[in-house]
Amino acid sequence: MALRSNPKYTVPGLDVAEAGELIDILQLRLHALNDLHLTLKHIHWNVVGPHFIAVHEMIDPQVEKVRGMADEVAERAAALGGVSHGTPGVLVAARTWEDYSVGRADALAHLGALDVVYTGLIEDVRKAVERTGRVDPATQDLLIGQLRDLEKFQWFVRAHLETAGGALRTGDAGTETEAARQAVR
Repeated sequence: MALRSNPKYTVPGLDVAEAGELIDILQLRLHALNDLHLTLKHIHWNVVGPHFIAVHEMIDPQVEKVRGMADEVAERAAALGGVSHGTPGVLVAARTWEDYSVGRADALAHLGALDVVYTGLIEDVRKAVERTGRVDPATQDLLIGQLRDLEKFQWFVRAHLETAGGALRTGDAGTETEAARQAVR
């Protein structure tokens, strides 16, 4: 689904074409954040094993923070003159990634897969930070703050996957499924 926002107005100092580009970037971020908060709840509900309580309790604050991030992104798009599309059908049609692939599984398996999710998300946010910085420092600043939080959440996840020697058990995994398998070896 190609995005093409054409707002009728925007914030002072930007023209509507620049705002349209920013709104499109923010829409993709909104989809990613909505998907992430649902994925995190899925993990919260389906984690098992000896690390259950640690992961179960670690995930809920991330869910709440990610929901807040989605709200900030949607509100920034509205301030720029855009419309935020937050329905499941629009998210699924527009996303550029596959659905989370791990069901009921060991806590470490979920964390291995979640590390892959965070890596993809963080890479995309970094690209959005770069693109928005050329046009609007306010939008860029919003994304930079979210990037810091997402990187911290990934650090929490990776702390469970790190060996005493400092390597990630899932270091060479390319997919969620591979990472889940490698995490429990």
